[in-house]
Amino acid sequence: MWFMVSMPIIVLFFQEHGLSLSKVMILQSVYSISVALFEIPSGYIADIFGRKKAIIISTILSFIGYVLFSFFSDFTVFIIAEILIGVGGSLMSGSDSAIIYDTLIENNNKKKYTKVEGKNYAIGNFSEAIAGILGGILAASSIYYPVYIQTIILSFSIPIAFSIIEPKINNTYTKKKDLKIRNILKNTLFYDKKLKWLIIFSATMGVATLSIAWFCQPFFKSINIPIVYFGLIWAILNLSVGITSYNSYRIEKNMSPIKIMTIISILMPICFFFISVVNSIFSLLFILLIYLIRGIVTPLLRNYINIEISSEKRATVLSIRSFFIRIAFASTAPLFAFFAENTSINYVFYLLSIIITFFAFLSLYKLSRLY
Repeated sequence: MWFMVSMPIIVLFFQEHGLSLSKVMILQSVYSISVALFEIPSGYIADIFGRKKAIIISTILSFIGYVLFSFFSDFTVFIIAEILIGVGGSLMSGSDSAIIYDTLIENNNKKKYTKVEGKNYAIGNFSEAIAGILGGILAASSIYYPVYIQTIILSFSIPIAFSIIEPKINNTYTKKKDLKIRNILKNTLFYDKKLKWLIIFSATMGVATLSIAWFCQPFFKSINIPIVYFGLIWAILNLSVGITSYNSYRIEKNMSPIKIMTIISILMPICFFFISVVNSIFSLLFILLIYLIRGIVTPLLRNYINIEISSEKRATVLSIRSFFIRIAFASTAPLFAFFAENTSINYVFYLLSIIITFFAFLSLYKLSRLY
């Protein structure tokens, strides 16, 4: 699923079909809204009917979405493809981490979650790094080749999904009478303040990393980096995520959650600010730093959230986290694209630095009183 040969050039692929950057971001908003609208129901479905079933359906929908990208060029068909991939993404989101965490509970290794999730995330990013190099090479011959190859690769994820072994602990979930989605939402967003602000902080960092992933390609273009290097840069960025996520458990051992989140809250907006100011190839250093932070923050925040929730509603609560990330990105991406096209893409990074600072420190203030 992470071997995304199309990712380093996907924006350029859409533009090759005559889409403006605004339309490209509309597509990404459609994807994010699709994920967001189905995010919480999909997590609930996974908790009740099984995470493995949710993942199998996810792989099938993602494959069909890329088939549409491969054989059609109409904007409307692209929207349908994004919806299918979005729903597929929502079914995957939460289900994968929930299976990992509950498997560790079943094997009495719950404390190893950050280490295992970090390795899992690292493997995914190493995979994406290798795919990025291949994608850049393929794109040099034709911008269409990476998408064709991506479709073939996604077909292999379907039989792999069928091979997943789900923890036995899930067999008892459907007997729980108090697992109403309304009650889970109410508890997560209103009563459990620690969980609520952890989710908001996590969503803030999620929007930051999603934004850099989607706006770095047009930024590379704006500073005249040749397309042949896009894949190599993408590979380096994802390798950096893999390295830090692989070692994130070591950081967790030596620092408190508040200290880790404080450092992240300072560094992340500073990086976005300097990207907007430097506006040259040296900005790549700050983009690299954002990716290094992403590798640390993703498994750690998932662990902090997992600690606060019980197994029978794990996928649902993790999906609530993803819901906030997707809905925030979907509502801001078209606006940022408008600024990028009518002012400068540097202005987008400047705005992001302000938004991240506000929500990160607000969450941090609330959490400092709860830890």
